[in-house]
Amino acid sequence: MADEDTVFESGDTVDPKDAETRGNTADGTAGDTRGDGTAGDGRDGDAAAASSGDTDADEENTDDADEVEEVTQSVTGYDDVTTLFEELSRTAEDSARRAELRERLISRCIPLADHIARKFSGRGEPFDDLTQVARVGLVHAVDRFDITRGSNFLSFAVPTIMGEVRRYFRDNTWAMRVPRRVKETHLRIGAAIDTLSQSLGRSPTVKEIAGELEINPDEVTQAVIAGNAYQPSSIDAVSVGRDTEASLLDTLGEEESQFDRVEEYVAIRPLLAGLPERERRILTMRFFESMTQTQIAQRMGISQMHVSRILAKTLARLREQSARE
Repeated sequence: MADEDTVFESGDTVDPKDAETRGNTADGTAGDTRGDGTAGDGRDGDAAAASSGDTDADEENTDDADEVEEVTQSVTGYDDVTTLFEELSRTAEDSARRAELRERLISRCIPLADHIARKFSGRGEPFDDLTQVARVGLVHAVDRFDITRGSNFLSFAVPTIMGEVRRYFRDNTWAMRVPRRVKETHLRIGAAIDTLSQSLGRSPTVKEIAGELEINPDEVTQAVIAGNAYQPSSIDAVSVGRDTEASLLDTLGEEESQFDRVEEYVAIRPLLAGLPERERRILTMRFFESMTQTQIAQRMGISQMHVSRILAKTLARLREQSARE
C-alpha cells in the first residue's frame, strides 16, 4: 500500500486502489470525504474532476496557440527561402534541379527545426529524439508548402513542425490526459529518487521524496499513479517478460499465475531497502518488472541458474526477517 513509508524505485507504479483509500485517485478527484470533513457521495468530486479536465484542455489549447505564435514571431532571417520556393514551384517534379532545391531548403531551415525542438526539451524525452522528430516535421513542411497560395513559409512550417513534435509526445508518452502539474511532478520524482538513492544508500520512501520536492506525500502518490498512463502499448503488441510470446489481446481474461507472488512481494517490499544492490535489483526485475529468469540473467550477465539461486536465497532470507519483525 502506498503510504508515506512505501519505498519507491525509479519506474515504480502504484495501484490506484491504494490512492482511493487515501482519498485521492489518479485524476485528482476527491474521495468519500469533502473538504469540510463531512461525508459526500462522490458527485461533488466527479463534477470537480470534469470541470478541472475541461479547464486543463482549454488551457493547453490556448497554450499551444500562444506557443506557435511566440515561435513564429521570434524566428527571423528566413526571407531568402521565398525565392527558393518560387523557383521550386516552377521546376518539373522529376528534375534534378527540383531535388537540389528541396535539399537546399531543408538544409537552410534545419536551425528552425532545432530551435523548435529546444522549446520542447526538459519534458522527459531525449533531446536527440526531439531534434529528429522536428526535422521530420520540417521535411513535411517543405514538401507540403505551396508558395502559389500566397502564404508565408514560416507561418506554415512552425505549426507543422510543432504539430509533429506534439504528435510524438502524444504517441510515445501519456496514454490519457493528465494535468500538466502532475506530469511535471512525475518527472521530478524520477530525479528525486535518483538523488535520494545515492545520498541514502537505499531507495527512498514516499515521505522522503515528498520532503525532497517540498510537496505533500499524496501528490507523490498521485503523480506515480498517473505514471501508469505513460507509454501505452498496443493491444496486439507482444508482451515483454513472459515465458512465451503472446499479445495483450491473447491474455485478456487469462488467470494470472503470479498473484500469489505479488502478494508476497508487497509484504516483503519494505524490507528490500536493506538488501545489497544486486539482490534488490534482481528481485525488482523478477517481481515488479515481470522479467523471466533468463531475461534477468542476460541483463545481469550471469547464468539463469545463478539467478534462480539468488532469488531462492534472498526470498528465504526476507521471509525469515519478515517473520522476526
